[in-house]
Amino acid sequence: MREYDETLKSILTRPSARILADLTGFSVANWHNVELPAVRHRRADLLGETARGALVHIELQSTNQAHMARRMLEYSLAIHRKFRRFPHQLVLYVGNAPLRMKTSLSGPGLSFECRMTDIREIDAEPLLQSESLEDNVIAVLARLGNERDAVRRILARIAAAESTERGNALAELMTLAGLRKLGSTIEREIEKMPILDDIMDHEVLGRERKRGIALGLAEGLAEGRAEGRAEGRAEGLASERRVVSGLIAKRFGPVPDWAKQRLEALTVPELEAVGLRLLDAESLKDLLG
Repeated sequence: MREYDETLKSILTRPSARILADLTGFSVANWHNVELPAVRHRRADLLGETARGALVHIELQSTNQAHMARRMLEYSLAIHRKFRRFPHQLVLYVGNAPLRMKTSLSGPGLSFECRMTDIREIDAEPLLQSESLEDNVIAVLARLGNERDAVRRILARIAAAESTERGNALAELMTLAGLRKLGSTIEREIEKMPILDDIMDHEVLGRERKRGIALGLAEGLAEGRAEGRAEGRAEGLASERRVVSGLIAKRFGPVPDWAKQRLEALTVPELEAVGLRLLDAESLKDLLG
């Protein structure tokens, strides 16, 4: 889901996007890009600061995680250690399955609660009517009435944008549409709009990126097998492991120690199976679990 995360972060942190301000009640003046101390997931998705110095921490979730409240508490403490202030926190859920994560954590002398919002609780209509192209695009994840009509309105807004903005906006829409399984609907509507249909052939779109990843995977594994024949079975296994580890890093980011240990225990056929599942896996745990 790294591709969805990066697209959402890019859209949500642009000055013209208003959805986070409406959700949190804070207008973020600047966004921090920092590593947090002593947290397993050390990089917060979005950590911003208002003009008055209030910290706003937002995590983007496309899957339900059993211990999300604990993770948010860990983030809160790590942020406090770094900034000496506790943040206002929000988990923004954008997944397709119903939101099932617990919002609280309690124990002896401990009571913690974090706010979680399913983006489908948000009415898409104000986003569709917004003058912000970012709001228009992200509306595809909100609560839609007529999906096809909403798609047409978003595409019309993209078509009316500056030519320099269309390709990026369309690529972002196609990426986010994958969370709602609306990709084919969008493609059919694009075919009716010549100004956008031409952009569909450009390599910027996710379909081309996915083909590129698949091609790189095939070439990498073939290279690993060739090295295995030339240098011996052990070296071939090490080579395939490096290839798969590199592709995992491109998809999900830095490979944690537990995943490296899991990869070390896999045979060549098992590594190949992991490589083939890489495009469809929603998380690193799904891939190696």
